[in-house]
Amino acid sequence: MSRRPRAVVVVTGSELVRGERTDRNGPFLAAEALSHGLAPARITIVGDAPAELEAVLREGLEADACLISGGLGPTHDDRTVELVAHAAGIELVVDEDLEREIESISRAFSERMRRPYADFAPGVTKQATRPVSARSIGLAGTAPGLVFRAPTGCVVVVLPGPPGELRRLWPNALASEPMKELLETTRPPGRRVLRLFGVSESAVARALDEAGGDGDGVDATICAREFEIHVDLVADAGAEERADELDAALTERLEEWLFARDERRVEELVLSLADARGLRLATAESCTGGMVAARLTGISGSSASFVGGVVAYSNEVKEAELDVPEELLVKHGAVSAEAAAAMAEGARRRLGADVAVAVTGVAGPEGGTAEKPVGRVHLHAAGPDGSLARMLDLPGDREQVRVRAAVTALHLLRALLTGSREEAA
Repeated sequence: MSRRPRAVVVVTGSELVRGERTDRNGPFLAAEALSHGLAPARITIVGDAPAELEAVLREGLEADACLISGGLGPTHDDRTVELVAHAAGIELVVDEDLEREIESISRAFSERMRRPYADFAPGVTKQATRPVSARSIGLAGTAPGLVFRAPTGCVVVVLPGPPGELRRLWPNALASEPMKELLETTRPPGRRVLRLFGVSESAVARALDEAGGDGDGVDATICAREFEIHVDLVADAGAEERADELDAALTERLEEWLFARDERRVEELVLSLADARGLRLATAESCTGGMVAARLTGISGSSASFVGGVVAYSNEVKEAELDVPEELLVKHGAVSAEAAAAMAEGARRRLGADVAVAVTGVAGPEGGTAEKPVGRVHLHAAGPDGSLARMLDLPGDREQVRVRAAVTALHLLRALLTGSREEAA
């Protein structure tokens, strides 16, 4: 089996190194590289210090592709183009056509801002300066994306740092001659996805080992994501049969926890199931504060099935908006199976929904008792075909408890809508 070309991703920006912002470009570029047949070797986040940045770029040029984001602006700390040219041993030139293109944008901006163009001119020339062998693949504002082949043979792609601008120019990078030539030497790997809920990461690892493990052209990764376990099987050309065998062996061992074979989030599955049955959904939330509703409404077209939700944090709101009886709350408390059931039924009645899920619990870090410790959460999903309930004792800090409770609530809805009963265990 042939080696896939290696890709290195370099993300620049001192604000990322300092932890002031979270990198979104590295994961995007690595995933894109893999989907087009490259093998992502690493993602490196580096600050704007010249020595650090040049060292990372020099190392990146040893790969088959070096995908770089950030540092293309007009200011003194935007050094990516200068340093990648120096690392590659390539002369820098001012691209006159590119300079005129950037100048027209900058002049229009200077007029709107009522500032002299002379304030912008040095930055225009700086941004129009490129490695002599590089070609512009378009502008994001005044920042040009660039592609060239280094003397090492590495295809270098330089893209702006703002994620929206980077993603807009990425198709142009793929269409460039150097990148097309590189991608002609490979093909996208085969990929199989198993998404599991209700099983531990160690149990999945044991199942993988019993199934023969990866290797022989198949790379298997196990990743815990938001209380789910995702297994990715990536197969090189010629290893498809081995991937199929491993997939079948894992499915046999893990079938009771397998809920999807694609990348759709659980909220998408819930909405699709409800839409297929013509059912209207609602939520009633206490400790999650609307997180379940937010995930459902984050999906385009969710209004076809989702009617609304009630964040009932206080007992008064539970009583007034969800018809939870005061005597029930006095007897059992707001964090109880009885309260969750009443909240779900109240949401169905008050919001005119067919199916509703309720969440109530102690997210912490305060508020726990010996009887109801921090992390105790009750969930209840109710619909025309019956109901499902769960009690959880979730580990983690406040945010982790809330996220895990919201994800479990969505899976409880999924189980109810598919007629599965194992989620009630």
